[in-house]
Amino acid sequence: MKKIVILFMILSVGFAYAQNNNKTTYTKKGDLVEATIYNDDGQLEQHGFFKDKKLHGTWTYFNAEGEKVALGKYSNGIKTGKWLFKNDEGVKEVNYVNGKVVKVTKLEGTSIAYY
Repeated sequence: MKKIVILFMILSVGFAYAQNNNKTTYTKKGDLVEATIYNDDGQLEQHGFFKDKKLHGTWTYFNAEGEKVALGKYSNGIKTGKWLFKNDEGVKEVNYVNGKVVKVTKLEGTSIAYY
């Protein structure tokens, strides 16, 4: 039991440290809240909006090099419409209806920056 308590304390301190190193800003814009989230190195990691505490509107995700790796829209916390995802294999367009994938298409090129 003592080992479990010590492990929990170590994990809790590590989690608190990680949270303190992230910089997240929230800015009220009408009925939306704009969120800008940075990783531990200070690089932009995510940018998007909340409405009624749910992901809403356009969200953009970045990798450690600052490249866009995902771009799409949420409607009240649910992925909707066309999303773009970049990985080592290239860029894929994923279409969502009511949060469910309805179509996946591989696109020409290797960057989301142009979409």
